[in-house]
Amino acid sequence: MQRFAEFEFGVPWVMAFFHQDWIHDGPLHNGTTHGVLACWVGVDRSTITRAIGEVRLLLAQRGCTIAPDVRLRTLAEVTEYLGVGGRTGIIDGTEIRMRRPAAGRKDRDKFVSGKTKQNAVKSRVLTDAEGRMLFCSPVRPGSCADITQARQLGMVQRLAGGPLMEILADAGYQGMGAQTGGQVVTPPHCKFKKNAPAWYEERHEQQRKVHSSRRIRVEHGIAHLKN
Repeated sequence: MQRFAEFEFGVPWVMAFFHQDWIHDGPLHNGTTHGVLACWVGVDRSTITRAIGEVRLLLAQRGCTIAPDVRLRTLAEVTEYLGVGGRTGIIDGTEIRMRRPAAGRKDRDKFVSGKTKQNAVKSRVLTDAEGRMLFCSPVRPGSCADITQARQLGMVQRLAGGPLMEILADAGYQGMGAQTGGQVVTPPHCKFKKNAPAWYEERHEQQRKVHSSRRIRVEHGIAHLKN
């Protein structure tokens, strides 16, 4: 059994009965329910839930490694890193399904995702141009729009008043480009809503494919996070 939390983080009980790999490959990695994991270990489900909640905080505090002994722990550190030399970052959101909140709970419907129509929580993920994870935000209810969560994280203020960089995003972030001086780049708008010339449709589709091919690396980072 690994008890690194007791010595490094000062949480003596989290790993006392828990192997690190079980947490990593269980609910955080493969989506195993807390009840199943509790049966494996022989403890109450509430104990597993509490342990998972504390382990998530420990992982967040460790941040993302970009070089030996160099970690990025906050969004401010990430934007500062990308601003050196005008690097490119990629932002996207990922959803995690969750148990339906209890009946009568306040704001119960806020967890219903408008995209999947299921109960979920969302998190913003920021990677570099190669898909390396740089930042993963705290979760928000599934009904929260992508651009709203990005604004709540303070991205507009940090990009507008910080060093120059390029942040690739999907169509859900349209509008942030104007607010950040063009630093957030989204797919091109379609100027013709109907009866578009053939040459324009071809050019528009080509531009979208170029943007998508550059932005696809963030999906690799999210896949690495989940798999």
